[in-house]
Amino acid sequence: MGINILAMGNYVPDQKLKNDDLTRFVETNDEWIRTRTGIIERPMAGWEPTWYMGKKAAEAAVKKAGIDVSEIGLVISCTATSDFHTPSMASIIQNEIGAVNAGAFDLNAACTGFVYALDTARRFVETDDGLKYVLIVANEALSRFLDFTDRSSCILFGDGAAAAVVEKSSKLYSSVLGSDGSGGKLLCARALAQVPELATDAPEDFTDEFPDMPLHKLFQNGKEVYKFATSILPKSFTLAADKIGMTKDDIDWFVPHQANIRIIETAAKKLGVPMDKFIVTLDHFGNTSSASIPLALNEGIEKGLIKRGQKLALIGFGAGLTYGGIILEY
Repeated sequence: MGINILAMGNYVPDQKLKNDDLTRFVETNDEWIRTRTGIIERPMAGWEPTWYMGKKAAEAAVKKAGIDVSEIGLVISCTATSDFHTPSMASIIQNEIGAVNAGAFDLNAACTGFVYALDTARRFVETDDGLKYVLIVANEALSRFLDFTDRSSCILFGDGAAAAVVEKSSKLYSSVLGSDGSGGKLLCARALAQVPELATDAPEDFTDEFPDMPLHKLFQNGKEVYKFATSILPKSFTLAADKIGMTKDDIDWFVPHQANIRIIETAAKKLGVPMDKFIVTLDHFGNTSSASIPLALNEGIEKGLIKRGQKLALIGFGAGLTYGGIILEY
């Protein structure tokens, strides 16, 4: 059993941070950023909290789906930048859109969040006959966690949200989810409250290996993350494809996590797939973590590039280090 993506919607803040704007914070320039990342500008949340961006994307998706919001049985918000420890973003969005019959929870798999959430939704609709629709919301306000003194990370990220309404289907579907937790220290941000130091006789703490970083600000070891991403992107696709006896030639569109254009180009070369089969939105969205794949997917649909019946490969990778791949029929 697979799933059908009934409709999608998005919300992107009007405020844009262009490459030249970043020269106010760090020593950089437009050419340096553009050639190394593929990014020209990225949306920045001003007053918009994470849940609000998610709400707006959810409302757009539900409207396009043409369903009664009361028919939604579950809301999953995949976010790494929640406004609260509790309540969940999903619960707030569920209330804001009036999905009175839905359960709700958040899922944090960082930049792989949408892949994890989509696969989770598929398992819910497969096992619960009474669950008609699942609403997946990927909403991120990464700008609030950036260290704007760190040139290697602050140039990459943007804010935004995208949502999908999904239902059970007999369409083609295959997935793989994975994680290499030993790389957790390579891309991380502490919670707002500092963890107390352990007593001297306490057992060794895994987080002792974590780098020094400003409280709740994002740290990234770019070189190591690049090595992980360029190897795991083709691997995730191959693992999912092998389950159903497919090859790269069977795929109409690859929709990868939008981390860095060089990562996508290197992975495409390893797969032996031309870049014109990849949906790329890095230039105007930047890296929006869990929202990057659904934002790219939604744009591909709206532009008429992605059509019903086509086979898609959605591939995510990110902090954790998490990874995942889904092959499905749109």
